[in-house]
Amino acid sequence: MAAIRSCLTDLELELYSRNIRIPEVGVEGQLKLLNSRVLIIGLGGLGSPALYYLAACGVGQIGIVDGDRVELSNLQRQILHGRQDVGKEKTTSARRSARRLRPDLRVASYCCRMTEANAEQIIAPYDFVIEATDNFASKFLVNDVCVRLGKAFSHAGILGMYGQTLTVVPGKGPCCRCVFDGPPPASAVPTTAEAGVLGVVPGVLGAIQAAEAIKYLLNRGSLLVGRLLTWDALAMQFREIPLPEDMRCRVCGTRGDRQPSSKSEKERSL
Repeated sequence: MAAIRSCLTDLELELYSRNIRIPEVGVEGQLKLLNSRVLIIGLGGLGSPALYYLAACGVGQIGIVDGDRVELSNLQRQILHGRQDVGKEKTTSARRSARRLRPDLRVASYCCRMTEANAEQIIAPYDFVIEATDNFASKFLVNDVCVRLGKAFSHAGILGMYGQTLTVVPGKGPCCRCVFDGPPPASAVPTTAEAGVLGVVPGVLGAIQAAEAIKYLLNRGSLLVGRLLTWDALAMQFREIPLPEDMRCRVCGTRGDRQPSSKSEKERSL
Protein backbone atom coordinates (compact mmCIF):
# COMPACT_ATOMS: atom_id res chain seq x y z
CA MET A 1 0.00 0.00 0.00
CA ALA A 2 1.35 3.42 -0.94
CA ALA A 3 2.27 5.88 1.82
CA ILE A 4 -0.23 8.62 2.62
CA ARG A 5 0.67 11.80 0.78
CA SER A 6 0.81 14.98 2.89
CA CYS A 7 2.08 17.49 0.32
CA LEU A 8 2.21 18.12 -3.42
CA THR A 9 5.40 18.28 -5.45
CA ASP A 10 6.17 21.29 -7.65
CA LEU A 11 5.30 19.19 -10.70
CA GLU A 12 1.92 18.24 -9.19
CA LEU A 13 1.14 21.83 -8.27
CA GLU A 14 1.53 22.71 -11.94
CA LEU A 15 -0.10 19.56 -13.31
CA TYR A 16 -3.23 19.93 -11.18
CA SER A 17 -3.27 23.73 -11.03
CA ARG A 18 -6.70 23.97 -12.70
CA ASN A 19 -8.12 21.56 -10.14
CA ILE A 20 -6.50 23.40 -7.25
CA ARG A 21 -7.98 26.74 -8.34
CA ILE A 22 -11.48 25.35 -7.86
CA PRO A 23 -12.64 26.35 -4.35
CA GLU A 24 -14.24 22.94 -3.78
CA VAL A 25 -10.93 21.20 -4.49
CA GLY A 26 -7.87 23.24 -3.50
CA VAL A 27 -4.62 21.66 -2.33
CA GLU A 28 -6.38 19.69 0.40
CA GLY A 29 -8.82 18.17 -2.09
CA GLN A 30 -6.06 17.35 -4.54
CA LEU A 31 -4.24 15.47 -1.80
CA LYS A 32 -7.45 13.55 -1.06
CA LEU A 33 -7.60 12.47 -4.69
CA LEU A 34 -3.96 11.42 -4.73
CA ASN A 35 -4.57 9.32 -1.61
CA SER A 36 -7.73 7.73 -3.02
CA ARG A 37 -8.38 4.41 -4.73
CA VAL A 38 -11.09 3.81 -7.35
CA LEU A 39 -12.03 0.51 -8.97
CA ILE A 40 -13.38 0.45 -12.54
CA ILE A 41 -15.19 -2.75 -13.47
CA GLY A 42 -15.41 -2.97 -17.27
CA LEU A 43 -13.05 -1.29 -19.72
CA GLY A 44 -15.46 -0.68 -22.56
CA GLY A 45 -17.48 2.35 -23.60
CA LEU A 46 -18.21 3.50 -20.04
CA GLY A 47 -14.96 2.49 -18.40
CA SER A 48 -12.80 4.15 -21.06
CA PRO A 49 -13.71 7.80 -20.36
CA ALA A 50 -14.04 7.10 -16.64
CA LEU A 51 -10.46 5.81 -16.47
CA TYR A 52 -9.04 8.66 -18.53
CA TYR A 53 -10.70 11.39 -16.48
CA LEU A 54 -9.96 9.83 -13.09
CA ALA A 55 -6.32 9.38 -14.07
CA ALA A 56 -6.10 12.93 -15.41
CA CYS A 57 -7.65 14.49 -12.29
CA GLY A 58 -5.11 12.85 -9.99
CA VAL A 59 -6.70 9.81 -8.37
CA GLY A 60 -3.74 7.99 -6.84
CA GLN A 61 -4.59 4.36 -7.56
CA ILE A 62 -7.06 2.88 -10.03
CA GLY A 63 -7.99 -0.77 -10.23
CA ILE A 64 -9.18 -2.07 -13.60
CA VAL A 65 -11.21 -5.26 -14.07
CA ASP A 66 -11.99 -6.90 -17.40
CA GLY A 67 -11.52 -10.41 -18.73
CA ASP A 68 -12.11 -9.60 -22.40
CA ARG A 69 -9.81 -8.96 -25.33
CA VAL A 70 -10.11 -5.98 -27.68
CA GLU A 71 -12.27 -6.54 -30.76
CA LEU A 72 -12.46 -4.38 -33.86
CA SER A 73 -16.11 -3.52 -33.17
CA ASN A 74 -15.11 -2.09 -29.76
CA LEU A 75 -13.12 0.80 -31.22
CA GLN A 76 -16.16 2.87 -32.20
CA ARG A 77 -16.70 3.75 -28.53
CA GLN A 78 -13.99 2.18 -26.34
CA ILE A 79 -11.42 4.95 -26.58
CA LEU A 80 -8.84 3.30 -24.32
CA HIS A 81 -8.03 0.90 -27.13
CA GLY A 82 -6.63 1.31 -30.66
CA ARG A 83 -6.40 -0.70 -33.87
CA GLN A 84 -3.03 -2.05 -32.73
CA ASP A 85 -4.67 -3.48 -29.58
CA VAL A 86 -7.13 -5.80 -31.34
CA GLY A 87 -6.70 -9.27 -29.87
CA LYS A 88 -4.91 -8.02 -26.74
CA GLU A 89 -6.26 -8.11 -23.20
CA LYS A 90 -8.25 -4.97 -22.43
CA THR A 91 -6.47 -4.55 -19.11
CA THR A 92 -3.14 -4.40 -20.96
CA SER A 93 -4.15 -1.70 -23.45
CA ALA A 94 -6.06 0.25 -20.79
CA ARG A 95 -3.09 0.26 -18.44
CA ARG A 96 -0.79 1.46 -21.22
CA SER A 97 -3.20 4.21 -22.29
CA ALA A 98 -3.68 5.49 -18.74
CA ARG A 99 0.05 5.54 -18.01
CA ARG A 100 0.78 7.33 -21.25
CA LEU A 101 -1.49 10.06 -19.93
CA ARG A 102 -0.04 9.91 -16.41
CA PRO A 103 3.15 7.90 -15.86
CA ASP A 104 2.97 8.02 -12.04
CA LEU A 105 -0.51 6.45 -11.88
CA ARG A 106 -0.66 3.29 -9.79
CA VAL A 107 -2.71 0.74 -11.74
CA ALA A 108 -3.84 -2.61 -10.35
CA SER A 109 -4.97 -4.90 -13.17
CA TYR A 110 -7.41 -7.78 -12.77
CA CYS A 111 -7.64 -9.64 -16.07
CA CYS A 112 -10.67 -11.70 -15.11
CA ARG A 113 -14.41 -11.65 -14.90
CA MET A 114 -16.01 -10.55 -11.65
CA THR A 115 -17.56 -13.58 -9.94
CA GLU A 116 -19.05 -14.48 -6.58
CA ALA A 117 -15.72 -16.11 -5.74
CA ASN A 118 -13.49 -13.07 -6.34
CA ALA A 119 -15.74 -10.00 -6.10
CA GLU A 120 -15.33 -9.21 -2.40
CA GLN A 121 -11.56 -9.60 -2.48
CA ILE A 122 -11.21 -7.33 -5.51
CA ILE A 123 -13.65 -4.63 -4.36
CA ALA A 124 -12.70 -4.44 -0.66
CA PRO A 125 -9.53 -2.24 -0.89
CA TYR A 126 -11.18 0.56 -2.90
CA ASP A 127 -12.88 3.78 -1.80
CA PHE A 128 -15.31 3.99 -4.72
CA VAL A 129 -16.40 1.63 -7.49
CA ILE A 130 -17.46 2.44 -11.05
CA GLU A 131 -19.70 -0.28 -12.41
CA ALA A 132 -19.15 -0.10 -16.17
CA THR A 133 -20.12 -3.64 -17.11
CA ASP A 134 -22.23 -4.74 -20.06
CA ASN A 135 -24.40 -7.52 -18.63
CA PHE A 136 -27.09 -7.84 -16.00
CA ALA A 137 -25.43 -10.57 -13.95
CA SER A 138 -22.32 -8.47 -13.37
CA LYS A 139 -24.32 -5.34 -12.58
CA PHE A 140 -26.34 -7.03 -9.85
CA LEU A 141 -23.28 -8.83 -8.49
CA VAL A 142 -21.43 -5.52 -8.13
CA ASN A 143 -24.47 -3.98 -6.48
CA ASP A 144 -24.88 -6.78 -3.97
CA VAL A 145 -21.20 -6.98 -3.03
CA CYS A 146 -20.80 -3.21 -2.71
CA VAL A 147 -23.87 -2.98 -0.47
CA ARG A 148 -22.56 -5.87 1.63
CA LEU A 149 -19.14 -4.18 2.00
CA GLY A 150 -20.57 -0.67 2.44
CA LYS A 151 -18.82 0.58 -0.73
CA ALA A 152 -20.23 3.50 -2.69
CA PHE A 153 -20.50 2.95 -6.44
CA SER A 154 -21.80 4.44 -9.67
CA HIS A 155 -24.05 2.42 -11.97
CA ALA A 156 -24.62 3.24 -15.62
CA GLY A 157 -26.32 1.57 -18.56
CA ILE A 158 -26.45 2.39 -22.25
CA LEU A 159 -28.32 1.25 -25.34
CA GLY A 160 -28.79 2.89 -28.71
CA MET A 161 -28.96 6.64 -28.13
CA TYR A 162 -30.06 6.34 -24.51
CA GLY A 163 -28.21 6.12 -21.21
CA GLN A 164 -28.88 6.21 -17.50
CA THR A 165 -26.90 6.45 -14.29
CA LEU A 166 -27.33 6.53 -10.53
CA THR A 167 -25.03 6.47 -7.52
CA VAL A 168 -25.45 4.09 -4.61
CA VAL A 169 -24.10 4.93 -1.16
CA PRO A 170 -25.11 2.08 1.16
CA GLY A 171 -27.23 3.35 4.03
CA LYS A 172 -27.89 6.68 2.30
CA GLY A 173 -30.45 5.69 -0.32
CA PRO A 174 -31.74 2.93 -2.59
CA CYS A 175 -29.53 0.41 -4.35
CA CYS A 176 -29.95 -0.99 -7.85
CA ARG A 177 -32.14 -3.85 -6.64
CA CYS A 178 -34.49 -1.34 -5.04
CA VAL A 179 -35.00 0.19 -8.47
CA PHE A 180 -34.71 -2.73 -10.89
CA ASP A 181 -35.32 -5.67 -8.48
CA GLY A 182 -33.50 -8.20 -10.64
CA PRO A 183 -32.47 -9.08 -14.17
CA PRO A 184 -35.26 -8.96 -16.76
CA PRO A 185 -36.37 -12.17 -18.49
CA ALA A 186 -33.92 -13.57 -21.02
CA SER A 187 -34.05 -11.73 -24.36
CA ALA A 188 -36.40 -9.07 -22.93
CA VAL A 189 -33.77 -6.34 -23.36
CA PRO A 190 -31.49 -6.38 -26.41
CA THR A 191 -27.74 -6.10 -26.03
CA THR A 192 -25.65 -3.37 -27.65
CA ALA A 193 -24.43 -6.03 -30.09
CA GLU A 194 -28.05 -6.52 -31.15
CA ALA A 195 -29.44 -2.98 -30.93
CA GLY A 196 -26.25 -0.93 -31.28
CA VAL A 197 -25.03 2.06 -29.33
CA LEU A 198 -23.88 5.49 -30.44
CA GLY A 199 -20.25 5.88 -29.34
CA VAL A 200 -20.71 9.26 -27.65
CA VAL A 201 -23.45 7.92 -25.34
CA PRO A 202 -21.12 5.88 -23.11
CA GLY A 203 -18.63 8.74 -23.42
CA VAL A 204 -21.04 11.14 -21.71
CA LEU A 205 -22.28 8.62 -19.15
CA GLY A 206 -18.77 7.45 -18.28
CA ALA A 207 -17.69 11.06 -17.71
CA ILE A 208 -20.65 11.53 -15.37
CA GLN A 209 -19.61 8.41 -13.47
CA ALA A 210 -16.11 9.84 -13.06
CA ALA A 211 -17.59 13.10 -11.79
CA GLU A 212 -19.61 11.22 -9.20
CA ALA A 213 -16.50 9.40 -8.03
CA ILE A 214 -14.57 12.65 -7.68
CA LYS A 215 -17.37 14.35 -5.74
CA TYR A 216 -17.65 11.38 -3.41
CA LEU A 217 -13.91 11.30 -2.75
CA LEU A 218 -13.89 15.04 -2.07
CA ASN A 219 -17.14 14.92 -0.07
CA ARG A 220 -18.46 17.79 -2.18
CA GLY A 221 -21.68 18.49 -4.01
CA SER A 222 -24.81 16.43 -4.43
CA LEU A 223 -24.51 12.85 -5.64
CA LEU A 224 -27.04 10.95 -7.75
CA VAL A 225 -28.21 9.09 -4.65
CA GLY A 226 -31.92 8.36 -4.85
CA ARG A 227 -31.97 9.90 -8.33
CA LEU A 228 -31.87 8.11 -11.68
CA LEU A 229 -30.46 10.42 -14.36
CA THR A 230 -31.42 9.48 -17.92
CA TRP A 231 -30.17 10.94 -21.18
CA ASP A 232 -31.90 10.72 -24.53
CA ALA A 233 -29.18 11.78 -26.97
CA LEU A 234 -31.57 11.88 -29.93
CA ALA A 235 -33.82 14.42 -28.21
CA MET A 236 -30.83 15.94 -26.33
CA GLN A 237 -32.85 15.71 -23.15
CA PHE A 238 -31.81 14.83 -19.62
CA ARG A 239 -34.43 13.65 -17.15
CA GLU A 240 -34.18 12.95 -13.44
CA ILE A 241 -36.38 10.29 -11.85
CA PRO A 242 -36.62 10.39 -8.03
CA LEU A 243 -36.14 7.04 -6.30
CA PRO A 244 -37.96 7.11 -2.93
CA GLU A 245 -36.22 5.52 0.05
CA ASP A 246 -39.34 3.48 0.83
CA MET A 247 -38.34 1.30 -2.14
CA ARG A 248 -35.33 -0.05 -0.25
CA CYS A 249 -35.05 -3.79 -0.62
CA ARG A 250 -33.88 -6.89 1.23
CA VAL A 251 -30.32 -6.35 -0.05
CA CYS A 252 -29.74 -2.86 1.36
CA GLY A 253 -32.35 -2.66 4.10
CA THR A 254 -35.91 -3.43 5.07
CA ARG A 255 -38.14 -4.03 2.07
CA GLY A 256 -40.94 -1.50 2.01
CA ASP A 257 -44.01 -1.26 -0.21
CA ARG A 258 -42.58 -1.20 -3.72
CA GLN A 259 -44.07 1.16 -6.23
CA PRO A 260 -44.45 0.06 -9.86
CA SER A 261 -41.49 1.00 -12.02
CA SER A 262 -41.64 1.95 -15.67
CA LYS A 263 -39.65 -0.50 -17.77
CA SER A 264 -39.45 2.02 -20.55
CA GLU A 265 -37.63 4.40 -18.25
CA LYS A 266 -35.90 2.15 -15.73
CA GLU A 267 -35.07 -1.18 -17.32
CA ARG A 268 -34.42 -0.77 -21.00
CA SER A 269 -30.74 0.06 -20.66
CA LEU A 270 -29.58 -1.35 -17.32
